[in-house]
Amino acid sequence: MNSDSDLQIAGDILEVPHLLQPPREHPATVAEFVGLARSVAADRAQWEHLVEFDATTRWYHRLRTGPGYEVWLLSWVPGQGSGLHDHGPSSGVLTVLDGTLTERTERGTRALGAGAQRVFAPGYVHEVVNDTLEPAISLHVYFPGLTEMPIHTACARRTGAEPVDAVTA
Repeated sequence: MNSDSDLQIAGDILEVPHLLQPPREHPATVAEFVGLARSVAADRAQWEHLVEFDATTRWYHRLRTGPGYEVWLLSWVPGQGSGLHDHGPSSGVLTVLDGTLTERTERGTRALGAGAQRVFAPGYVHEVVNDTLEPAISLHVYFPGLTEMPIHTACARRTGAEPVDAVTA
């Protein structure tokens, strides 16, 4: 009986350069978009100095674009909200950077504190509001890039898949 293992015969497959896929320059999967949101969120020096708070309207700034995606930074003063909407053909990742936001859907209401993430598919209807007395900041990744944001009436219609909690703070 031969005692040589496959590892002893062929070597470690992870050390064979031609078998490894090169790292992607841009995200292409939901998990990679969640990872992009987490890495941008963790690098406060990249976005913190850009944030502005506007009492008359929600402030937003496109932070980054790539092939087929956009990264947006938004600020929310107390009482500001998005209105009930979906994101057309875009999927997305919402990450709360500071403060607390409330997400409302036909299935209920959920408070999202700093670090919380929501992942959603095209057609997902929700409303995001700052119901607290403190300002909030959020990061939004849309793929493909956001081209429409249809507003809905108070009777939310659910056409997309239920979002997935990527992180709950």
